[in-house]
Amino acid sequence: MRSALGLRSVAGQVCALMLVIVTLLVLATGTTLVLQARSGHEAQARGRALAIADTLAAAPGVRRALESRDPSAILQPYATRLRRESGVGYIVVTSPRGIRYAHPDPKLIGTRATLPLHPATAGRAFTDENPAAPLSGPSIRAAVPVTGTGGRVVGIVNVGVVLPEVSASVSRQLPVLYGATALALVLGAAGAALVGRRLRRLTHRLDPAELTRMYEHHDAVLRAVREGVLILDGQGRLVLANDEARRLLGLPPEVRDGRITEAGLTPETAGLLASGRAVTDEVIQVGDRLLAVNQRPASRRGQLWGSVATLRDTTELQALTDKADAAWARLELLYDASVRVGTSLDMTRTAEELGDVAVPRFADFATVDLLESVLRGEEPVDARSRMRRVAVSAVREERPRPPSGHTLLAVPLSARGVLLGQVEFRRLEGAAPFDDEDRSFADELVGQAAVAIDNARRYAREHATALALQQSLLPRGRPEQYAVEAAYRYLPAHAGVGGDWFDIIPLSGARVALVVGDVVGHGLHAAATMGRLRTAVHNFSVVDLPPDELLTQLDDVVAQLDQEEAARNGGIGAVGASCLYAVYDPVAQRCTLARAGHPPPAVVDPGGTVTIPDLPAGPPLGLGGRLFEVAAIPLPAGSRLVLYTNGLVQDRERDIDTGLDLLRRALGPADPDPGRTCDAVMGALLPPRPTDDVVLLVARTTALDERHVASWDLPPDPSVVAGMRAAVSRTLADWNLDEAVFTTELVVSELLGNAIRHADGPIRLRLLRNRTLICEVADGSSTSPHLRRAAITDEGGRGLFLVAQMVQRWGTRYTSEGKIIWAEQDLPRGLPEDLPSALS
Repeated sequence: MRSALGLRSVAGQVCALMLVIVTLLVLATGTTLVLQARSGHEAQARGRALAIADTLAAAPGVRRALESRDPSAILQPYATRLRRESGVGYIVVTSPRGIRYAHPDPKLIGTRATLPLHPATAGRAFTDENPAAPLSGPSIRAAVPVTGTGGRVVGIVNVGVVLPEVSASVSRQLPVLYGATALALVLGAAGAALVGRRLRRLTHRLDPAELTRMYEHHDAVLRAVREGVLILDGQGRLVLANDEARRLLGLPPEVRDGRITEAGLTPETAGLLASGRAVTDEVIQVGDRLLAVNQRPASRRGQLWGSVATLRDTTELQALTDKADAAWARLELLYDASVRVGTSLDMTRTAEELGDVAVPRFADFATVDLLESVLRGEEPVDARSRMRRVAVSAVREERPRPPSGHTLLAVPLSARGVLLGQVEFRRLEGAAPFDDEDRSFADELVGQAAVAIDNARRYAREHATALALQQSLLPRGRPEQYAVEAAYRYLPAHAGVGGDWFDIIPLSGARVALVVGDVVGHGLHAAATMGRLRTAVHNFSVVDLPPDELLTQLDDVVAQLDQEEAARNGGIGAVGASCLYAVYDPVAQRCTLARAGHPPPAVVDPGGTVTIPDLPAGPPLGLGGRLFEVAAIPLPAGSRLVLYTNGLVQDRERDIDTGLDLLRRALGPADPDPGRTCDAVMGALLPPRPTDDVVLLVARTTALDERHVASWDLPPDPSVVAGMRAAVSRTLADWNLDEAVFTTELVVSELLGNAIRHADGPIRLRLLRNRTLICEVADGSSTSPHLRRAAITDEGGRGLFLVAQMVQRWGTRYTSEGKIIWAEQDLPRGLPEDLPSALS
């Protein structure tokens, strides 16, 4: 009985299904009865409430009371008595507007009803369900209109009847429902047991013919199946072996009931089959075959009696699997090559990556040779030109010569149909030789690397072109000036040539301008933009613009370049730059600076203290319409002014604050010599592979000896000109510059005469002996003289022309007090080279 009712048996499933059906039917019947009872009680309550409301509304006294002056005095006692006699929940009489005339609670008489009265106000009676108020439980309300003369509604009678408790009625029926359910379940279980018993009898009561047919089918299956089947008892004796099992294991025909360990099998195979342990697809070798064994223990009524094993010949499948594994390994190697080869735009590094990928997974030794023209970045034209070995990879850590006993596979390295070099793969003696599939794979592998190497070659050519352009645009040598001793370092980025630049520009008055700038981006465009900006800075410096005004003019230039770039690129501009412009005066030992989006300079005083001046940070160049502020800092002789670009102090792994701290620590103990200072800073801050250009400019300041400076403050009186010629002559004699007296007197006379005649305010004359002899006349006027060629009939206009012919340079620079007209003339030849000693 228990086995017949088991959940896995047909009888158990039928029994469970019958129990579910009976339970559902009982629940559906009970639910239907409850709903019917509730519906009947509600209908009865609606009818009762409507009847009482109709009776009260039709009473003649009610209508008269409603039309009287005090309806509540008549209706309230009457409604209260009727409610008690009828047993309803409440009786409420209202006006058509909802004013209560009668109510179970006298306090609510005269107030407005909250329940809706329509459609009773229109003369139609209705019923509805009131969920709570004014009683604690749900009720049915009937509203009947009271009509007066002419059919006019003069009042509304509301009668509420509490719904009776349905649960009490249903509870009385539950025992019957429970009994019916239990009976149905018992009948269902009994029916399932009978069905199980019947099925069990049908299964086990087979006649001899059916048993014979079943055995024949079983034997046919064992003979036709392509897998060997072995059945062993608990003592390891062979109970059954089909023909395929005997063929695969090589069992002789006489082996039928003996032990499997005595059937002539290898100890490993016989031990596995005799153990009876569960295995899945375990491969064993029998002769030249590879057999996959699946074995499971067999039990009867919980007792192990033996094991069943199946054997499958996987020899051909293993061969196919080996080929598939090899193909998969090649695909995986190609994928790794696509990821690992060509990670940089360096031809040598790409060749090394190819060798590292191929060894040892494809070959034991690999070499990569490239044409020398390819290494130079040129387009290869002659495949017979010399090659240079750029990469060697071997299975051993050291890089030996090619092994003597090996197989060789040479593959041309070509891209776009152009030969770039050659790759050789070698396998040591004892390894499988290269076959056709290996040659195809090697072509694919080398082809991928060839594309990367060709890209690196083309990049090297473009990089060399851009670098040559940039080098041609950067300063060549140092200009002749004695205001500072300068040294610089420039290092282009590995990723591509950028637009960083620097400049040392001699100015009038023995001054010098120091410039460092950075153009956004890399490549030829950045280098060309840098050259245009450097030329613009030179042009603005010629007219002696102050640093803030020069940056303002340069900002306009960058904005114009950006507009031109936007016009070419369809509205997208890409020009931006930063710049730091500093002017050092060796006479005043003072430096004025302004910067536009550029890092601040570092200052090292003669004692070795490093500071970063707090300069106003102007916006980058190219934004347009912005003002730049100028700052002035004292720089005693022997101070070092350090200018740089952000590539020195900032990269992907280091922010600018960290870089400035490193710069301070590097400058403190550095040698005062500008060149050695550059080397110390570059060694401490330069990253291994800079991602941006690096410019470093170090200038050590000097001061012009007071003995080589002569200055006079003069009134605007023409009579002082003659006296100043004599004073200038004496000063030049003291400086051993007697040969320059005539020219200098002429220059002084002309410049002083123009200042006295046309200028306002006090006048100052200054002579400077530097690398040239400089004569300066300062006045309070902002009007600049212009050089012109006088006509024959003109009385004046020839003096400035004569001055320009006799001096090497002249010009005007503006100051906050007015202007300074200056003229420079070369020192006479043959003077002792004592000018550097004049600089302290």
